[in-house]
Amino acid sequence: MLNRNLLAQLESSAGLWVAGVLSGTSADGIDVALARFAGSGGPECHAFRTVEFPAEWAQPLRRVLQGEAIELGPLVRLHQGLGRAFGAAARDLAQAANLPLDLVGSHGQTVWHFDGVGPPATFQVGEGNQVAAEAGVPCVHDFRTADVAAGGHGAPLAIHADLRLFGHLERPLGTLNLGGMGNLSILPGAEAGAPMSFDTGPAGALLDGLARALWQAPMDRDGRWALAGTVNEAWVRGLLDHPFFAEPPPRSTGRDTFGAAFVDRFLAQVGPSARPEDLMASAVEAVARSVAQALEAFVQPRPKRLLVAGGGVHNPALMARLARTTGLEVVSSAAFGVDPDAREALLFACLAVDFVRGRTARWPEVTGAASFPIFGKACFPPAASAQG
Repeated sequence: MLNRNLLAQLESSAGLWVAGVLSGTSADGIDVALARFAGSGGPECHAFRTVEFPAEWAQPLRRVLQGEAIELGPLVRLHQGLGRAFGAAARDLAQAANLPLDLVGSHGQTVWHFDGVGPPATFQVGEGNQVAAEAGVPCVHDFRTADVAAGGHGAPLAIHADLRLFGHLERPLGTLNLGGMGNLSILPGAEAGAPMSFDTGPAGALLDGLARALWQAPMDRDGRWALAGTVNEAWVRGLLDHPFFAEPPPRSTGRDTFGAAFVDRFLAQVGPSARPEDLMASAVEAVARSVAQALEAFVQPRPKRLLVAGGGVHNPALMARLARTTGLEVVSSAAFGVDPDAREALLFACLAVDFVRGRTARWPEVTGAASFPIFGKACFPPAASAQG
């Protein structure tokens, strides 16, 4: 019934209004985008904002993401509480924008992701039934585990939105999302085969981790500390001296590999006398170089342009280093009508619509899956009265 009713609305003149909701690996708030889908067209984003985590969940979540041990009871409560927060974020955005809301695609917050050792696994908190109850509309959630069950990494999934958002542009085209981790997608030319998408390594997880450790700040706003520093080549090589960077796609990573412990090890290696601004400049260089090295090693033919989204797009030092190290035209996705902060939220809105359509993954080789999963599970808001 979910699919039948929503499919009819998708094909109607009103279209289907879908909120994509997530907290990315940077964990700096809840991103929510509200988009209209009509027919076979891509998303038309009508509203977006980032809201703070409710105070009662912000610190417990930060501790989990930093690798601190947590008892099962508090973890379950965090799972339920964040689900309510994600649902409320979708509902409140629709109400504030005076727009309809028919469906939520909720990614949740990744708290553990396969790091290349052992069998693939991934876990996101933010219970889908709580999302649906708070938003008052059906919710599609838990997008990654179907891919894991099919033998894949569960990531990256970005290509499923990028082809709809940027597929009309000249190709081959690179798209780079700079959240907690960097994710690179390649949209091929007409005769260049299947698209590619893989993680490049840490981005905000490293840079924001240094900002917290060195300045007790959430980020290097406007890249000012990096711009004031000098790159130390030995430090850059040390940051990139990790086996992940040599792994060929399919590959994905997360905070379990490049989180707080990685930042702490780096700071211990350089010692307390290191100038903080030089540390930040070197880290920015390492992030940019990880992208350039991945392009050189794994991507042929190379794109001429790299569209950048995610929080890293607001760091001028990082954008300049990307242009220098890759030799490509590096531009914000905003130049082509896509809010760089909304891009990931739009991804999960797209995947929710794919679920409604019963559409399988088109390129399982991107994640290493052996078959063609349908991403997501459906949850429904409580009924006002007994049904059936």
